[in-house]
Amino acid sequence: MPRSLIILVAVVGLASWAWRDHVAQQDGRWFAQHVKPGDIRMISSETCPWCLAARRWFQDNGVPYSECVIERDTRCAADYAALGAVGTPTFVVRGQRVIGFDRLRIMNLLGGPAPG
Repeated sequence: MPRSLIILVAVVGLASWAWRDHVAQQDGRWFAQHVKPGDIRMISSETCPWCLAARRWFQDNGVPYSECVIERDTRCAADYAALGAVGTPTFVVRGQRVIGFDRLRIMNLLGGPAPG
């Protein structure tokens, strides 16, 4: 593989990573300003790496949320089943179900800016 192609791939990868980080920080500021306690409930699992990532993101950005773990809380497990959830994390955002840590969907349910 030509050296210039390797350099190009590395630069594009670094730029992509930097852009994703910028967007995540921008989203975090919006969430911290607009989310009220009780707006977001995360139903998680003890073995879910995406739950850990979401938890860290909320905590790092000062976003209020509540969380329950299906293996530890029978009410949580019942809520999870009642929602017809198929994986964790599952969020309840102002009464609406969101499967997976989809910041854009959560932001839209909270009245955030339209994408684009």
